[in-house]
Amino acid sequence: MNIGGFCDPRFERVRDAFERNFTERGDVGASFAATLEGEYVVDIWGGHQDAGRTRPWAEDTIVNVFSTTKTMTFITALMLADRGQLNLDAPVADYWPEFAANGKEGVLVKHLLAHSAGVPGFSRHFSAQEHYDWSLACADLAGQAPWWPPGSQSGYHAITQGYLIGEVVRRITGASFGAFFKAEVADAVGADFHIGTGTGHFDRIAEMIPFAEPAPLLEADPDTIPGRVFSNIDVIDAVNTPGWRQAEIPAANGHGNARSVVRAQTAMANGGRAFGKELLSAEGCRTAFTEQTDGIDAVLGFHVRYGMGYSTGSDAITMSPNPSILWWGGAGGSTIVIDTDARLCFSYVMNRMDNHILGDPRGLSLGEALYECL
Repeated sequence: MNIGGFCDPRFERVRDAFERNFTERGDVGASFAATLEGEYVVDIWGGHQDAGRTRPWAEDTIVNVFSTTKTMTFITALMLADRGQLNLDAPVADYWPEFAANGKEGVLVKHLLAHSAGVPGFSRHFSAQEHYDWSLACADLAGQAPWWPPGSQSGYHAITQGYLIGEVVRRITGASFGAFFKAEVADAVGADFHIGTGTGHFDRIAEMIPFAEPAPLLEADPDTIPGRVFSNIDVIDAVNTPGWRQAEIPAANGHGNARSVVRAQTAMANGGRAFGKELLSAEGCRTAFTEQTDGIDAVLGFHVRYGMGYSTGSDAITMSPNPSILWWGGAGGSTIVIDTDARLCFSYVMNRMDNHILGDPRGLSLGEALYECL
């Protein structure tokens, strides 16, 4: 198989595991990257951009990464907190007054980050096109009553988290989330990652290949909390459309590759510095580990520990042998892991979706091979 890119000889097992994802686990196109002590040690890609295997995956190929996008909202919020512009312990309504409606005056910014705000879904079914309307989505969320006492438990805010954090960022900065992220994170460190992707990039976006069988969670009873969340989301079929690509949906429609995901997140593994830039202080990075919830997530149905945005661990999924990690992933298989013990950051991004909401075997196998090399 033709695998492009660079792999330090110390990490040859990673390259082998990457190839096995194609020969044994059905990958069509994918990329994997890792930095150690802030320097790339792996940056590889292979396969094809389309289901028909007519367009090879290239060095600059990007693809939708679904909820791996959320980590871009986390680092942005932590940066604003580090600058003194955002108080994570403050009520959301301090920044977004309309959000206090219907008993949400006690929802704190940190509840948005930890999926514990109690607004994990919209009040009704939203079409894909309605998701592209920022004002409509935010008005719906602001008008709702919380589904549970805020802060009492986590319940994965699958799509809504991006609007919630993003609107707070907009109220503080005056810029849309995608524009602020581009200026303050992506452009600062040179990350080819987009939330709101311009048409000039369309010819290098890989086709997202949908699940052969949807994850059972996506077909939950609509009378349950998971069912209320996922039955009101109508986006999977829209992922390859111009409307989806150009919209700003900071929980789900970021476009990048493993290299760019790692480039945007490497600072979190290295005390706030990456590629010659300081995005936030070491103390600001440590804030991410401040535990918010530890228990069975009311939407995902398995145990998750959440810090400030990132998960800090799970009894159900082991992402690292080291204790001080931050991680998350996207529907279909993409992942990002930040290991502050090893000063390691790695990501797997692909275009063939599997039906693991989190803990896809392809990404896990690459992480295991990486740690074996270390």
